[in-house]
Amino acid sequence: MRLFIFSLLSLLAIQQYTLWFGKNGIEKNHVVAAEVNVALEKNQLLIDRNQLMYAEIYNLKNREGAIEERARNELGLIKQGETFFRIIPSE
Repeated sequence: MRLFIFSLLSLLAIQQYTLWFGKNGIEKNHVVAAEVNVALEKNQLLIDRNQLMYAEIYNLKNREGAIEERARNELGLIKQGETFFRIIPSE
């Protein structure tokens, strides 16, 4: 009888070890879930960046003054006959 109880307890211990620390155990499940959450956060950042780029492309294709505005802001270009003034705030 003792051998039978010891055998059952041994099988239970093996099952518990496999459940918690085995190849597809609970510990591995938590690690994979954390990795998935990190990947989802990175994907959301990329989706947001792509949306901004799509909006910029749409503006450049469809808004008349978008290209001129971008050239003025990013490249410092001015039209012929205009005078450019830069105001530097005092510190």
